[in-house]
Amino acid sequence: MIPVDEALQIVLSVAQKLPPVTVPLHQALGKVLAQDIVAPDPLPPYPASIKDGYAVIASDGPGEYPVIVESRAGNDGLGVTVTPGTVAYVTTGGPIPDGADAVVQVEDTEQVKAPSETKHVKILVQTSKGVDIRQVGCDIQKDAVVLKSGERLGASEVGLLATVGVTMVKVQPTPTIAVLSTGDELVEPTIGSLSRGKIRDSNRAMLLAAAAQEQCTVHDLGLVGDDKEELERVLDGAFSSGINILLTSGGVSMGDKDFVKPLLEKKGKVHFNKVCMKPGKPLTFAEICLNRAENASVNKVLAFGLPGNPVSCLVCFQLFVVPTVRLLAGWENPHLLRVQARLQQSLKTDPVRPEFYRATIRWEANDGSGSAGFVAESTGHQMSSRLLSMKSANALLELPASGRVIPAGSSVSAIVISDLSGTPLSKAASSYDSSSSSTPHKSVSNEIMGDGSQDVQFKVAVLTVSDTVASGAGPDRRYVVAYCFFKY
Repeated sequence: MIPVDEALQIVLSVAQKLPPVTVPLHQALGKVLAQDIVAPDPLPPYPASIKDGYAVIASDGPGEYPVIVESRAGNDGLGVTVTPGTVAYVTTGGPIPDGADAVVQVEDTEQVKAPSETKHVKILVQTSKGVDIRQVGCDIQKDAVVLKSGERLGASEVGLLATVGVTMVKVQPTPTIAVLSTGDELVEPTIGSLSRGKIRDSNRAMLLAAAAQEQCTVHDLGLVGDDKEELERVLDGAFSSGINILLTSGGVSMGDKDFVKPLLEKKGKVHFNKVCMKPGKPLTFAEICLNRAENASVNKVLAFGLPGNPVSCLVCFQLFVVPTVRLLAGWENPHLLRVQARLQQSLKTDPVRPEFYRATIRWEANDGSGSAGFVAESTGHQMSSRLLSMKSANALLELPASGRVIPAGSSVSAIVISDLSGTPLSKAASSYDSSSSSTPHKSVSNEIMGDGSQDVQFKVAVLTVSDTVASGAGPDRRYVVAYCFFKY
């Protein structure tokens, strides 16, 4: 057996970042940028109003003035120049007409009933030059680097791409993963009544979902019994199909029908086949180098022979496959997030192997030490066949091999394996003022952040209101960001 850290180091040293690809903007969310993005023009490209109000010459001061033009977002002010003794109506984002050097917001003006057809307005305050005007390039200067290669694209980054007119972008792709289950004891989950000695295959569905959750392209290779020839045929087909990662479950222990490990040895180089960890000891990792004539886009496949026990299988996926996916996808730091958490109950450690103990961590305003922090609660019996122990787990506690009991209240390292945003907070951390009526969304918040028993669904509509966009004079950044977010 080799240590976990050494095993992961081997895997990441073998893995290589995938060649970049160019994708449409709406497919870029979550990907790592593979090019610097430079602004082709300034933003705003013209002096623009920050407020709805009147463009004025600041030195004119308060008084009554004729409104000579209306400059709205989406038009150019009709080429009229503001001269001393005149003003122009402007809307938020509208161009500042030539001659004006400040904006007075509507709230600081009064409408005047004038006998003539010309609209008049009364300016009530003294303003200063430059007030409430966004100068050319004040947000983004021309030729500025707005995004750098290596940055991961979130919603705001996608919005920036749209802002500077990038509709096709070079990114690091996420890998393609094939998933295969092995074992004579397995049957498809669709089987209604189980015969003696049979169990439904949970690992394949679980791994396909886990890989999809990492935004990978997934291939389902199905279920193969303990038949060496059939297994070899399926593996050969997988290796020549253009995948980057192969995940098998089962067939990597010491049984006489465990064919995965010897077949991986036959096809490539097995770097290790036992890891000193609990659960997940019989983890096999192999590097399958391909003839580039077979598949010009892929020159190697990283093969993980995962244990057959469901918990062991998923723990190994989290600890080894997820960092590998991230490295292939160009993440600067592929490692999982670690935090410190205080134990809510005492835990006994294994005397031989370090254990990755399934737990739910949550943020407490008072974690028991008099300060705020994460608190860890066991998910129950930790048998490696008991998938229920993973159901609510959002972290794996790193317990050292000592055979001793770690008392409640001790601080341990916790590897975060899922989004913490859905984790129930403590009452103190999530409380609102119960006597206040100014929190109309309190009940919804509590339903979402509670124990999950409430089936709360939302429908979200996105509408852009803009003369600029409607006239085709500017990009609809809100649409692009919302589209990417909800498609994800």
